[in-house]
Amino acid sequence: MYIRHCFAAVILLNTGWIQVAAESADQLPDSVRLQEVVVIARYPEKEIIPVQRLSGEELRRLNSLSVADALRYFSGVQIKDYGGVGGLKTVNIRSMGTNHTGVSYDGIQLGNAQNGQIDLGQFSLDNMEAISLHNGQKSNILQPARDFGSAGSIYMRTRAPHFEDGEQYHLRATVRTGSFDLLNPSAIIELKLSESVNASLSAEWVNSSGKYKFRYRRVNPAGELAYDTTAVRQNGDINATRIEGNLYGNFAKGQWTAKVYNYNSERGVPGAIVNNVWRRGERIWDTNSFAQGSFTLTDGRYTTMANAKYAFYRTHYVNNDDKQVKIDNLYRQREIYLSSANMYSILDGWTASASYDFMWNDLSADMYGFAKPTRYTNMLSLATALELGRFNLQGSLLGTFIKDKLRGQQAPPSRKAFTPAVYGSFYPLRSRSFSIRAFYKRSFRMPTFNDLYYADMGNSKLSPEWVTQYNAGLLYDRSSSRGFIAQTRISVDAYYNKVTDKIVAYPKGQQFRWTMLNLGRVQIRGIDVSALLTVRPVKDLEVTLRGQYTFQRAIDVTSPADNYYRHQIPYIPRNSGSAVVNASWRGWNLNYSYVYVGERYNQQENIRYNYTQPWYTSDLSLGKDFRVSRVNMRVLAEVNNLLSQDYDVILNYPMPKRNYRLTLTVMI
Repeated sequence: MYIRHCFAAVILLNTGWIQVAAESADQLPDSVRLQEVVVIARYPEKEIIPVQRLSGEELRRLNSLSVADALRYFSGVQIKDYGGVGGLKTVNIRSMGTNHTGVSYDGIQLGNAQNGQIDLGQFSLDNMEAISLHNGQKSNILQPARDFGSAGSIYMRTRAPHFEDGEQYHLRATVRTGSFDLLNPSAIIELKLSESVNASLSAEWVNSSGKYKFRYRRVNPAGELAYDTTAVRQNGDINATRIEGNLYGNFAKGQWTAKVYNYNSERGVPGAIVNNVWRRGERIWDTNSFAQGSFTLTDGRYTTMANAKYAFYRTHYVNNDDKQVKIDNLYRQREIYLSSANMYSILDGWTASASYDFMWNDLSADMYGFAKPTRYTNMLSLATALELGRFNLQGSLLGTFIKDKLRGQQAPPSRKAFTPAVYGSFYPLRSRSFSIRAFYKRSFRMPTFNDLYYADMGNSKLSPEWVTQYNAGLLYDRSSSRGFIAQTRISVDAYYNKVTDKIVAYPKGQQFRWTMLNLGRVQIRGIDVSALLTVRPVKDLEVTLRGQYTFQRAIDVTSPADNYYRHQIPYIPRNSGSAVVNASWRGWNLNYSYVYVGERYNQQENIRYNYTQPWYTSDLSLGKDFRVSRVNMRVLAEVNNLLSQDYDVILNYPMPKRNYRLTLTVMI
């Protein structure tokens, strides 16, 4: 009944705004601009919120297998990588925590009410057209209410069909092989069903033993060598399939899209290398499926956009280690999501929007005494954007209302929160090549089902975790179709973030008994710098240089009585950065990329025993595009970790040494 009433509310909200349309193509979201899906180089100058993008050929040239690999080249991002092809990979933006990062797939956020984490290693780049990272939120106010709620957002946009006159289909097949016994074929077929409807079907298989050599060297607190040996990583295998189908339609006043997605995997969990234990008995089976659709209608000064999604996630976890408690648990998640976003152009340069989202989440497990929680979330946002000559201003207010229900137990009280955001930018020059920008945003994240209800650990009295963000920055962006310098882009952002009521696991009572508490406060000061330079030294030769640097001082300020008071929080480096150099000449592509992560600490206390060394990797690739008859082909050879460095992203989870990949792509 509750779902039915909320669904009716979405329909009423849409029909009340049925006379809808966008003020201009510049202000429509990427998913709405059907023709712009294939434009990959430039993005709107009206971007008043810090954004980083990788798209088109630039994205394909990187030595990256998954979305998580590509995100290493963004500033202000920390990737938690547990190693190997199938290892868990999550992202943390500006040290605010993984759960404060929203991840959207073709315009609709992915969800995980159980633990709040999205494994970005599951998303391939083979069908990806663009990846963008937004601090705060997108500059466009026509978006779902849910998108206003994240402290930072990652948007993944998959390839959409685009046909020239006379074309009826496209076919692209790729096969990739390499180290760790990797076999990774994929295929995409695009069909022109009619003048107004296109379709695409994408499929992929990833299979790998996950075995790679690593050096295990440890020194005890006294400085004496404890271990120094070479071993082979075990139980890191993966067998995964992805199938995705899409329909794209357009009509006189709008467009629509529909998607079905299924991901299945069986993976070993290699575990930490400690006390000379090299093999673990943990395995995970994942089934992630969802169906989603989006509809946009435009008419005059009005725009309406409706989104709907149903998702089902199944996770089967088994631990057969002889030295640990045997575990065999099955979890099932379901999600229903409905959204209505509406925008009206009041005057030229002044727009306002209202969005309403409803979300229903349910989690069940075969564990004795499991709470089986259900969560109802209602979100309402109001936003406005104003353009006054060289000034751009934007403001939004999000109201979030959450109610949990438990089966056979008393549920915690309902929660509500109001989170504002204000953004502004100024263009001192007429050319608008230089801009000054700033923003303030307040956001929160609701405790996950695991935080609240996990057996022997959850705490149903937890409060939401809050984040306050302040940002000020400069951007210079200039392009030219002629001359030696094709594009120059430099951005610098300084920021200050505060995290309060941070949710932490705290020891309680006897050993190995933990509970979740609101204890933490974190202050984060940082600087993000990114630069891009594209030059044309000679005819047919184009060279692109991209670099990012991040400085972060992220300290725990919970209590002066703590030994780690004002210490850097775990796994956050003071200094990190990346550099990419790409050269293209007559179908040849040479790409070199470098990633650096400075010294870190793996525990709260910044002492010698918890010190984790800096690491860096160099990757090199060489590709060639050529044509055989009517078939376009591409061959790409990659060498990753060129210098074969031994390093851990997460302590005791060793990463691969030098490894190789070879890719062949055929396009018709």
